[in-house]
Amino acid sequence: MSKAFSLASWNVEHFKNAGARVADVVAFLSTVKPDVFGLYEVEGKDVFDELTRQMPGYQFHITEGQQVQEILVGVKAGLTAFFTQKTEFRAGMPTLRPGALLTVSLAGANYPILFLHTKSGPEPIGWGIRDDMLERAIAFREVLESPASPRANYLFLGDLNTMGLKYLIKEHSLKPEVELDKLDRLAAKAKMRRLQKDEPFSWWNGPQSRMPKSNLDHVVAADHLQFRMFGAAEIKVLGWPKEPTPAAQGAWIKKYSDHGLLYFEVQRV
Repeated sequence: MSKAFSLASWNVEHFKNAGARVADVVAFLSTVKPDVFGLYEVEGKDVFDELTRQMPGYQFHITEGQQVQEILVGVKAGLTAFFTQKTEFRAGMPTLRPGALLTVSLAGANYPILFLHTKSGPEPIGWGIRDDMLERAIAFREVLESPASPRANYLFLGDLNTMGLKYLIKEHSLKPEVELDKLDRLAAKAKMRRLQKDEPFSWWNGPQSRMPKSNLDHVVAADHLQFRMFGAAEIKVLGWPKEPTPAAQGAWIKKYSDHGLLYFEVQRV
């Protein structure tokens, strides 16, 4: 099976055009040369303008609205793709990020890709909004399918913030693993699955942080889709998780982001 296209998904924490930050991000993205990529927490139009200057081989799309942080999607020149902003994934809150839907058309097949940055926070309100957003993302597969197209090549991905629920009554709290288990069960009912990563964690705030390393970034795909394997995993988590020491990890986080970059390759259907 041959590659259809490659994707990168990366939360570039509070991504502003400050100093050499855009150049650093572009340089790191160029190590994997993705055909399509999504960046989360983009703040300010200056990032959009600077990326178009530094990455002339790509076309760019960005969400718009009342939210401070946007999702930016890049598509390599030569790929046919259609971009749509999906406000229903705000779960009724106008200041939340909308979903960014990119449909890539290749060799007669469409691949709808939904980039999401769900609500953060372990408090009940954060967990509830995030839970609603994830249920909507899974149910969206049915919206995409029809008698003429009964098997959508659908996937959604991004910073899904699966950090569990912290409740006032401690025994009613939910660990992140429980939230992920629910996501996996709902995905399975929709004939989707969460792809395996080659690192257990994708978020950390560095050695000085009291917060533990966390598993926040994911890709969920229609179960008939195939992906390139990297050993036993379908996703490479690049960045701080690949650094050899806590000090080196902390230096990478300070330069780039507290999130690692997810890279994977979709195979032709």
